[in-house]
Amino acid sequence: MKQNSFPLPKSRQEIRSFEPYIPGKSIDEIKKKYNLKSVIKLASNENPLGSSKKIVKNINSIAKNIYRYPESSSLILRKKIAQRYNVKIEQVIIGCGTDELIEIIAKTYLSKEDNIVVSKHAFIRYKMSGELMGCSVIEVPMKNFTHDLYSMSGYVNNRTKIIFIANPNNPTGTYNTHKDILQFLSILFKKNFYPIVVIDEAYYEYAIREKNYADSLKLLKYYPNIIILRTFSKVYGLAGLRVGYGISRKEIISELDRVRPPFNVTSFGQYLASNAFEDTAHIKKSVNLVIREKEFLYQQLEIMGLNYVKTAGNFILVNVTPYRGKQIFLELLKLGIIVRAMDEYELPYHFRVTISTHKENIAFLNSLEKVLKKIQI
Repeated sequence: MKQNSFPLPKSRQEIRSFEPYIPGKSIDEIKKKYNLKSVIKLASNENPLGSSKKIVKNINSIAKNIYRYPESSSLILRKKIAQRYNVKIEQVIIGCGTDELIEIIAKTYLSKEDNIVVSKHAFIRYKMSGELMGCSVIEVPMKNFTHDLYSMSGYVNNRTKIIFIANPNNPTGTYNTHKDILQFLSILFKKNFYPIVVIDEAYYEYAIREKNYADSLKLLKYYPNIIILRTFSKVYGLAGLRVGYGISRKEIISELDRVRPPFNVTSFGQYLASNAFEDTAHIKKSVNLVIREKEFLYQQLEIMGLNYVKTAGNFILVNVTPYRGKQIFLELLKLGIIVRAMDEYELPYHFRVTISTHKENIAFLNSLEKVLKKIQI
């Protein structure tokens, strides 16, 4: 049968100029490309210890019912989160990762005439959410690789609908203190600006150990325009299931729920995240590993003469000037080590590496040393 030829409808202008998110390289992809037997992935800030061993309990009962739709609002998981943080269940929303929640927030609030304020070098999905909705994106330079909240407050105007704050920030690993964020919110309120302030705490469980880290839930009690985002993809070791959550005032959650797709989180995702949430011993073990190993990596990077940014997360941003981060990234791939080049974050002389087990960290360091010697010749 002859294929018909006719003009197709045009997509939105925003879509035609939209650059999709570039995920990290997969282990299987690199094995095949370079004919390697083993590959260490240190590109996506996953938990090297994996998920809790306790989460598979009774999983067969879930498998028996996969022909049925999941509970649409992730009720059981929302209840557990609400109880843990002493908020009402109506204040919690579950998403297919925090990426979906960021997009839902944008779809709920943004129009072409609006703008959002983000930090330069912040998690790129914030900027992408604004671009997707066709609104203006105001990027404010960082100060010492950290969100400059005072400067960001100066760019807020009556068209600003959303301000995104990554705390700690990916890929820099830096964080803002409780005082920083409180002062920022106070400035906005004195100017009679009340945009949605999204505080993305994907690495909360690691950062909570840091001095003067912000108590966002306490801030939420006094500032009703805050949305707090957290995830099960990092310390909980469930990146493959895509489960994230948001906490805010019930009025805001109600609006987000209108936009949230039904059945957006699978039965497995809801069930396993609920179990992982209760395994505090696994979380403690995972966090202690990162705290211990990042000090080891700092020491070894200094011996190599490389600069880095101290991190509150489970990754480190490494400066390899005068070499380009992508050059180091490509050379490490050949040795079976996957890190993340930072060109898309406008940090061309940096790469980001996930803090892993001691064994994998040593393998990374040995490979990095080989690469540096090779390109210096």
